[in-house]
Order: sequence, then structure tokens, then C-alpha cells
Amino acid sequence: MGIGVEGKEENVKEAVIVDGIRTPTGRAHAEKGWLRTVAPDELLGTLYKAIFERNQAVKPEDIEAVYIGCANLSGPQNSIARMSWLAYGFPESVPQNNIEMQCASAMAAIQHCVRAIMADEGDIYIAGGVEDMLRVGMAANMEFPPKLGERYNPLDLPMGPTAEKVAAAYNISREEQEKWALASHQKAATARDAGKFKNEIIPLEVTYEDGSKKVIDSDQNIRPDTTLELMATMAPAFKPDGVVTAATSSPLNQGASLMLLMSRDKADELGMSYTLRYKAGAQVGVDPTMMGIGPIDASRKALNRAGLTVDDIDVVEVNEAFASQSLACMKELKIPLEKVNLWGGALALGHPLGSSGCRITVTLNNIMKTDKTDAKYGLATLCVGFGQGNASIWERV
Repeated sequence: MGIGVEGKEENVKEAVIVDGIRTPTGRAHAEKGWLRTVAPDELLGTLYKAIFERNQAVKPEDIEAVYIGCANLSGPQNSIARMSWLAYGFPESVPQNNIEMQCASAMAAIQHCVRAIMADEGDIYIAGGVEDMLRVGMAANMEFPPKLGERYNPLDLPMGPTAEKVAAAYNISREEQEKWALASHQKAATARDAGKFKNEIIPLEVTYEDGSKKVIDSDQNIRPDTTLELMATMAPAFKPDGVVTAATSSPLNQGASLMLLMSRDKADELGMSYTLRYKAGAQVGVDPTMMGIGPIDASRKALNRAGLTVDDIDVVEVNEAFASQSLACMKELKIPLEKVNLWGGALALGHPLGSSGCRITVTLNNIMKTDKTDAKYGLATLCVGFGQGNASIWERV
């Protein structure tokens, strides 16, 4: 029995998070990246294996379908959901779907699974995302439709310029951005050192070019030793007189994430534990030259569907594509910053595009399971390249 707007009961199944995992996030760097020798099929295949090892009551053949987000479905990421499933020996009978919604691809994948459960099309689904920004660069093989240039200046569409435009429109200073970035690194380092991510990160044994091996079990981008003084020396990244720098922009990354979603009835039947159920979600479109504001309208729409207000939300995960847009969204939504990204955000943890929508949801689930056990509602939200937003609200059961 699900709960709809204004608390009305509806004859739909409830979708719950049974488990959520991810790989460590590495820099997309050919010489310095910790995961540079790991291909995207291996990132995803490792998680496929791990999700069944951790949840042995579920067999691969029990999965109704797999939905995997990926922003750039090109080269080694072409049909990555299906290819990696088959490559790692899983049953041919289970279908896979690739979902593309740029930075929110994995959240869209989760929502596809949730809707299928609520529509009673199946009881057990896998949702996730993967992105290898080393092998498949941002906007790889992308061509803008010529007519798009009749509506927008193509120079205004890349994400960097949009971050500058959002900063100007919402009066977000460089100092504010740098303080937020510093806090992101500090929170991420504190969470890492306290072992907060151990339940979600699946370690990877990486073999490097010289044959040496190393087990990677943490995120590469966290910089607890960075300072405001150091950030202040950095040149603007996108325009000479701008306020957005590399320090206040998410890095280029490699990584994957995965969730096991079930109908609540099936989870109870199998004796599975869970903390959160899906309450509501929303996808919106916004001005693509202001793409960073997508979480504002998406969150408001999701809250309205859930019959909730911002004050009802206890924990927030907002993807930090840029400090400017994260701050603008939270300020416009009037969400206290102390509720946001409690274990750090993408400025520190990284932003492998197609994976991030799942990663932030996995982390939200773990925060509400461990640190915020009195929290009733959690919100996960992302901005999306080319002007969209996505948001999901989860409720403690």
C-alpha cells in the first residue's frame, strides 16, 4: 500500500532500497588516476558481482530488469549495461537498459525501476550508473543540431559558462563558493576517516601498467589539506573575470554505483532489511544556459507531489556540479546548509557523470541509516547538462 499526495492511500506497491554500493571514485587522469587501468565494464561488472554476494537471497535470474545510467554512451560505454552484464557471466534472460539524462542519468534509472515496481511489473530491480571520463571524454562524439544555434549561443551551453551565469544571477561570490568547497573536502575527509563509506564502497584491486597491484578503497579527489588561501590563488576557469575556478568545480572522474530495489512485499517475503522507501520524484526542464538551477524546480515539484514542504526534509544530497549552482539552489529553496551533503559532495567525492544520481542516493540512504536515524525524509537532487533537473524524495519506513 503506497501513500500518495496529502497522505491518501493508493493501491500501488511501495519501492524500497535494499542495498546500495559503489566503486571508489578515481580521477580521470592517464598518469595519476587511481583507476586509470580499469575499464567501465569492469567498474560496473564488479558491482554486479558484489550486489549478489551481499544479498544472497537474491539470484541474478530473479532480477526483472537492470537500468544503468550513463551520460556518454560511446566507445567502451556503448550498451554498457548489457555488455558488462554478459561479460561477467550473468544470465542472458535478464534485460538491461541504458538511460541517458546526462548528470542525472542514474537517478532517472532509479525512477524507471521505482515506477515499474509501483506499476506491479516486477518486484526486484537493479538501478545504477557508470562513467569513465578518461576513456570517454565529456560530450565525446557529440554534435549540436545546427538549429540549436538559432535559439542559443552555443558558447553559453557548456557547463562552465552556465556556472558563471548562475553565480551572477544569484549573487554567489567567489568567497562563498570557496568556503563551500573547503567544507565539502573537510566533511568528506572526516567521513572517510571515520569509516562512513565502508558500507557503500566496494574495494577494487587495480593492476597498473608495470604489473604492480593496489587495492583502492577510497575516493581519490578528497583533499583535506586544501585551504582558502590556496583556493584564492587559482585563476578563473571559464572567463578571465569570472568567479568559478577548478577548486569550485567538480572534477573529471571514473566510477560506478548500483542499487538493489524491491517491492516492500517482496523484501519482507525474502527477509531483507531496508530503511527508505520512495516517496516522490520529479524531472524538469530549465534554461540550458542556466542548467545549474534544475534542482530548484525539480525539488519543488517533487515536494508538491509528496504533499511536503522544505521544512519536512531532514537530510539533503545535492550533487555539487559547481559550488555556485549548489549554493544558489539551496538558498533559493531555503534549505539550511547544515542539512546538506553531510559526508561531503561531488567537489570532494567526485562526479562521474552517469553514476552520480545513484551515488548521492546510496549515500543518502547510508546517512539516514546510520548518522541520522531520527530523520524522516531525505531529498536527493541534481542539475543536468543542457537544462534539466531531477529530484527524488525518500521516506523512512
